[in-house]
Amino acid sequence: MTRMKKYVTAAAVAAALVGAPTMAHAIATANTPASTAGIQTAAAAKASSSASVRVVAPGERIAAAPKVQLWLTKDGKHWSTPTMANQFRSVADGNIDMSRPGVGLQAEPVEDRYFLSGVYHGKGDAATVKVETEQGTVSGTIVRLAGKPGWGAWYATSKLPDGPKSKDGKRDFVRSVTVYDTAGRTIAQMTSPSFG
Repeated sequence: MTRMKKYVTAAAVAAALVGAPTMAHAIATANTPASTAGIQTAAAAKASSSASVRVVAPGERIAAAPKVQLWLTKDGKHWSTPTMANQFRSVADGNIDMSRPGVGLQAEPVEDRYFLSGVYHGKGDAATVKVETEQGTVSGTIVRLAGKPGWGAWYATSKLPDGPKSKDGKRDFVRSVTVYDTAGRTIAQMTSPSFG
């Protein structure tokens, strides 16, 4: 029995020593000199930009905004809002010309905000989406299926526009939607005819 206690004690000491370099690294990182702060800031910026991309499984529902769900299937983008459940934008029915880059826009009020979303398609790994409205630029989130299907979806929210509605009762306040790749190049862009 004494021999077993020695082995257990030796194993415990070894485990503690193995963890020591990790703790030392954590302490060194906390006290990093200012000369390397830029490197850490760049890494943090890259990590935060990757947060604007969500890779989902087919049918996996995500909370895109309060009271709004969005999910993708191999056939397209689905979303539900409090006023209209189970909406769908197909990428497989021939209504989208997948042979050239493009981005679509659906906008609908949800409580005190506008929920903006669409399907994009083109070459490259989408990293971010920027929506230019009459009130400023809004950054959105890219949602895509795993692999390289050649398309994905995006979403963002914006303040409700201040201006009056047009003759048809709609508010055309989105000026453009641009999807960028990881190098900052444009994958697809849509400009509203009202502002173009």
